[in-house]
Amino acid sequence: MELLIKLLTVLGLGAVELSVAVPAGFALNLSPSVTAITAASGAVLGLLIILTLGERIRSKLLKRVNNEDKQNKLINRIWDRYGVAGFGLLAPLLIGAPIGTALGIAMGVPGNRLFFWMSIGIIICAIALTIVVEFGWMGIEFLANS
Repeated sequence: MELLIKLLTVLGLGAVELSVAVPAGFALNLSPSVTAITAASGAVLGLLIILTLGERIRSKLLKRVNNEDKQNKLINRIWDRYGVAGFGLLAPLLIGAPIGTALGIAMGVPGNRLFFWMSIGIIICAIALTIVVEFGWMGIEFLANS
């Protein structure tokens, strides 16, 4: 039962913010592979939820985005230069999967393309974050034992 609560915690955090879910998995003493898979699964679940609610979100975001100046200049440059693939790969790392998905919907990206590229970006980001946190954790343990 304790393991299930840990997994659901990391899954839920992954749905909200991947960069919080991975360190939480380590803090809950989950293995790196379980942490990466559970956090990525949560982020993909969040992606699916946002895509399902997409049209309502899109209309609200279009009103908001049209009223604002180009506040997210970095995201706009990525979009202009690399299209949906670059956006999907970098958004989970730069702004988070939920906000990236909502922005992708607002930009009019077809749901299936957005899902594919955001999922790939989520998986890459989860693996990278897991590696970084694992080596950081190992470094802290090394320093503590020195």
